[in-house]
Amino acid sequence: MSKTVLDVGNCDLDHGAIRRTVERHFAARVLRAHGWEDCQEALRRGAVDLVLVNRRLDRDQSDGLEIVRRIKSDPGLATVPVMLISNFPQYQAAAEQAGALPGFGKDDLGQASAPECLRSVLA
Repeated sequence: MSKTVLDVGNCDLDHGAIRRTVERHFAARVLRAHGWEDCQEALRRGAVDLVLVNRRLDRDQSDGLEIVRRIKSDPGLATVPVMLISNFPQYQAAAEQAGALPGFGKDDLGQASAPECLRSVLA
């Protein structure tokens, strides 16, 4: 059965790299959201197996950690696995403290570390 990943806040280039990484290694499709409103709408519509949130949203440069916090504080969404996409360890730590799974950075795309990180949810 195919899984669904929701990519939040990445530019076209990064979204394409994420989509290719996910589709190359897993039976999964990648949907896209640009901010909290369309992320929340996609989550409420149903079956999202993983949310990948950019640290800085491409559209308005808002803080992706706030989306992680909103998802994890909403009783109807809190069980959905979330990962932050950031190369910076301090932001990864803050996301994990908010309830996210250990994520990866954009520098990891194209490396073995990104699919390995995703495997815990998508395999």
